[in-house]
Amino acid sequence: MPYVECNVCQKEFYAKPRHLKIGWGKYCSIECRSKAQFNGSNLKCANCGVSVYRTPASIKRSVSGQFFCSKSCHCVWENTNSRVAERSPRWQGGQNIYRLIMDRAGIVKACNECGIQDKRVLEVHHKDRDRNNNQLSNLVWLCCNCHRIKHSEHKKDMVAFV
Repeated sequence: MPYVECNVCQKEFYAKPRHLKIGWGKYCSIECRSKAQFNGSNLKCANCGVSVYRTPASIKRSVSGQFFCSKSCHCVWENTNSRVAERSPRWQGGQNIYRLIMDRAGIVKACNECGIQDKRVLEVHHKDRDRNNNQLSNLVWLCCNCHRIKHSEHKKDMVAFV
């Protein structure tokens, strides 16, 4: 009678000779066999610190090296740490971030000239016309019509100087 030791709990159990011959008979129960299949690691969620089990394949696949308990934890972490301004893979030196600056500052979305509040036609205007100067004092909301008028006035002023 072949009695063997379980690879997980070290309990002695009977295994059929035929099973031993084909490489089975390593575990005393289905529970022990299931425990043996867990070869990953328990890691902490990068956002909330909860313990999370990850397989070696998912650990290897991680681009950021961070692990999360849920999609919402991942999004919160990414919005605060990873994908903000300079750390974003699509960052272009801040040239196109002026709308975001205006939104985050909480400035009411309304044209500074005519007062229209239709978000579909609002644009951000740089007062000094330098698109790299994204200081809040240099930015103002204008509707597309008022924005064009501002730029055409500037062109007329430039022609008058010549």
